[in-house]
Amino acid sequence: MSLRPYRDIKRRQTRQVRVGSVLVGGDAPISVQSMTNTPSADVAATVAQVRALSDAGADIVRISCPDEDATAALAKIIPQVSVPIVADIHFHYRRAIEAAEAGAACLRINPGNIGSASKVREVVQAAKDHGCSIRIGVNAGSLEKNLLEKYGEPCPEAMVESALAHARILEDNDFTEFKISVKASDVFLSIAAYRQLSEACDYPLHLGITEAGGLRTGTVASSIGIGALLLDGIGDTLRVSLSADPVEEVKVGFDILKSLDLRHRGVRVIACPSCSRQGFDVVRTVAVLEDRLSHIETPLTLSVIGCVVNGPGEARESDIGVTGGGGGSHKVYVNGIADHNIDDATLVDHLVTLVENKAAEIEAKQPTDAVTAA
Repeated sequence: MSLRPYRDIKRRQTRQVRVGSVLVGGDAPISVQSMTNTPSADVAATVAQVRALSDAGADIVRISCPDEDATAALAKIIPQVSVPIVADIHFHYRRAIEAAEAGAACLRINPGNIGSASKVREVVQAAKDHGCSIRIGVNAGSLEKNLLEKYGEPCPEAMVESALAHARILEDNDFTEFKISVKASDVFLSIAAYRQLSEACDYPLHLGITEAGGLRTGTVASSIGIGALLLDGIGDTLRVSLSADPVEEVKVGFDILKSLDLRHRGVRVIACPSCSRQGFDVVRTVAVLEDRLSHIETPLTLSVIGCVVNGPGEARESDIGVTGGGGGSHKVYVNGIADHNIDDATLVDHLVTLVENKAAEIEAKQPTDAVTAA
């Protein structure tokens, strides 16, 4: 039993589906996704971006496939990358079939806009033949006309009804390897829709606040919306949608999960906002440390506190810590214990070395098949 029961999150029990090598739902770790924004037909550029996202920690990457050139490129992209690829499909059922044949691990579709029942059957058969899962992607901005007429406007009930209707289409074709999303740009609408859907089915849910905005505003909206659902135990995979470099989406996604102790990857920097008591330039130091430590995947904590008010307490709970002192001499903590002093000139380099050494020490103690990101 946890010594801190107020931090326990009871995850919703769901079915489990496979997206290539990544399990989604059940007891699998909550996976982090992003999407490329390069022209999909540009194989070199798209491969480079997928690799950058993978290096940042993305478990799954989505690529838009609006035309035949894109699906043709997909067949060249997939062999060059290591993460499972989701093909984003709208309206054209042939693109879904081509994407499955190209090696996509998952098809993001709305069965209701693929076309006739026979076309849906063809897409499902292609998914079965090539081992693809499917994501049913419902969006408040593109709800069916009949639902808008029924409810008058996008609302949680309309989104859930749409999702369940699409799910029945797949179930009627004897296909259950799918997950569902019900995204909206409105945080309240998204949260309410996901909560209702989680009560109505046991399929894995892909979380997101769609069209959330730029780096700052989108991060805030996504953190509130996704974070509220995760606290409820809802969510099996997520994407933070930002009008920014997609790599930032991955970073924010992991930061959300780390803040809730749901998943750990890389260095979690605990830092004060700084004030006139600071013994060193906290803001600059943290910015440099986050950049220089971004390559580390091993989960560990680093506290960077400018003075002795909260510094020793935070350091006691961290793997490595530093507390600002007077006269340019600062106390360094290792494994929660005050260990030695360091001066301004060598502070950053010294902390980087300590964290890298600590990461190596932790890795050396792990079984060879351990997955540090889990």
